[in-house]
Amino acid sequence: MAFRDIRVVGDPVLRTPCDEITAIDGRVRSLVSDLLETVDHDGRAGLAANQIGVSMRAFAWNIEGDLGYVLNPRLVEVSEDAQEGDEGCLSVPGLFYPTRRGRYARVEGTDLDGGSVVVEGEGLMARCLQHECDHLDGRLYLSRLEPAVRKEALWVVRDRF
Repeated sequence: MAFRDIRVVGDPVLRTPCDEITAIDGRVRSLVSDLLETVDHDGRAGLAANQIGVSMRAFAWNIEGDLGYVLNPRLVEVSEDAQEGDEGCLSVPGLFYPTRRGRYARVEGTDLDGGSVVVEGEGLMARCLQHECDHLDGRLYLSRLEPAVRKEALWVVRDRF
């Protein structure tokens, strides 16, 4: 296990869709271990593999004391009923903007034994699942902001990063 540095906005790995995991080997087991150790800190809700520089479809979460991971996640359901709220990102540190997300989300994937995994939830868990799947698709939450807010956010990002 290793605590890993977080890649920040501007790093090309954050804008590149991640590769499917085709074999569960030592590298994948080490990745999951690193994701879990790195996300297991106050103020961290989720962490995608590309945020630590690994372009593989995996993420971990730390929601209200529940720590977990999923490999090859696919967002299979998002409610039309929306939640509003400020969202932040470890890869865009210190910035929080109002981001509309589905109130409920469901992800399907696999675990380290190759078994099927379903992760679902409302509120913060739903936001996390959507946010981390976006990361694995090479998308930052800034792209989901309303146009005027996105324009302001990008100016701030240019000044800070």
